[in-house]
Amino acid sequence: MNAAIDDVARAAGVSTATVSRALRHLPGVSEATRARVLEAARGLGYAPSASASSLASGRTHTIGVLTPWIRRWFHGSVTEGIERALRAEGFDALLYSFERADGAGRNRLDPFVLRRRVDGVLVVGMPLDTDEQEVLDGLGVPVVFIGTGPPGRVTVTIDDDGAARLAMAHLLGLGHRRIALVTATGEDQPDWAPPALRQRGYEAALAEAGVAFDPTLVIPGDYARAGARERMAELLRTRPEVTAVFAISDDMAFGVLQAARDAGRRVPEDLSVIGIDGHDMSDLVNLTTVGQDAAEQGAAAAALMLEMLTGGPVAEEAVYPVELLVRGTTGPPPRS
Repeated sequence: MNAAIDDVARAAGVSTATVSRALRHLPGVSEATRARVLEAARGLGYAPSASASSLASGRTHTIGVLTPWIRRWFHGSVTEGIERALRAEGFDALLYSFERADGAGRNRLDPFVLRRRVDGVLVVGMPLDTDEQEVLDGLGVPVVFIGTGPPGRVTVTIDDDGAARLAMAHLLGLGHRRIALVTATGEDQPDWAPPALRQRGYEAALAEAGVAFDPTLVIPGDYARAGARERMAELLRTRPEVTAVFAISDDMAFGVLQAARDAGRRVPEDLSVIGIDGHDMSDLVNLTTVGQDAAEQGAAAAALMLEMLTGGPVAEEAVYPVELLVRGTTGPPPRS
């Protein structure tokens, strides 16, 4: 008789949920515990799989992937991780992109493109309103959110508030006090989405440092390089006293760097710039950033989905770590 996940849990002295997280390389499990679980699984010959053979008949063996963009780094990296993980288990990904022009609204979710075509749905970095969430629920399949998700849903994400505090702590520690924020705004950005959470971290870090929050230093960039470049150029003209900029994505940080160059501001001698992401290009332009592993988040979300399809236990939230990557775009403020 083949070993079950309960057998591994008993042998390792942990819960079945911990076994699932350890075997899927999800966060929240210490390395010592993970090693103990892997050793127990090997000893018992336990090899979990959510392959097609383990699912009930009538399954499509296809997972729907909803994303507003493919060409942006986070969404593309997450989608790559999803496809890699699904392919390894014999599943296909049905990509449904809401690709839109920067700053333009997206089309609403149409349930008919997914009904009876997918076994589950992964939502990549796309806040859905209440009506759209009800549309997904009406499909009767599991749903996992990556990058952002409403409260009470299964999500794979980073600590957005904490990532912003980490970026701000770096700038404040260098001595900056006039720090601008480049964020994303719009009606499709609820208070649980990254823009709101990262601005919350920005404001909290200022308050803890005794620096008054100035709303005129918060400008929208819509996660786009061009938008950030345009709005930052205007800010540098009207607020030359700004010595540092925190952009909530690396793409927008690239736009800030372009605006600084256009304005003749040296980086980091005149202006420090930090982003969030760990974009593939960030190392090339020597950008200081708070890095995250987006592809790994996509793979983890796919693993959670497959666990849900086979009835395995899953945690409601998987929070991935971030890392401050100090490079050449940050330094002390100019003495003058």
